[in-house]
Amino acid sequence: MPPPVRTPRRSWIDAGLALLAQEGPDAVRVEVLAQRLGVTRGGFYRQFEGRSDLVTAMLDEWEQRSIDEVRARVEAEGGDVQSRVTRAGALTFSDELVPLDLAVRDWARRDSDVAARLRRVDTRRIGFLRELLGAVCEDADEVEARALLAFSLAIGTHVIAADHPGPRQRVVRDATRLILDGVTPV
Repeated sequence: MPPPVRTPRRSWIDAGLALLAQEGPDAVRVEVLAQRLGVTRGGFYRQFEGRSDLVTAMLDEWEQRSIDEVRARVEAEGGDVQSRVTRAGALTFSDELVPLDLAVRDWARRDSDVAARLRRVDTRRIGFLRELLGAVCEDADEVEARALLAFSLAIGTHVIAADHPGPRQRVVRDATRLILDGVTPV
């Protein structure tokens, strides 16, 4: 008899992240995930000690995708500061990651552990922007202000529902340019 097929840990994490993005943290339950994966609940407990173990793994994966993968790609692709900052924002808040990011932000309002994780991730994101901007600007206060504005624009773009007189993409591009133009060179 062949050995039983085991659902890989990664499949549970990916299914959990998809469910979180679609329906929120309360929907991330073992029985729901097992049903979505077409497996029994028993397979879950071969991969995880419990739901909290899964949640930690999900948040680890979100952090890795949102920070480490974005940073690696931005650094590998290079370019000037404006293109790197723009690329970091586009990758961080891509169509794939933004629903997950918004779900984590909503979840953090009700869960102090998730709030602490979000604070760490956002601090790392702002830190990366500081590094990028600090390479072309020696004024630490200016770097901090521009990093905060750029990060606020990236998040705000996904939560502000206002209409614009032109295409939203153009408005965001112009706002990014305004934030990054005139950076005092080092």
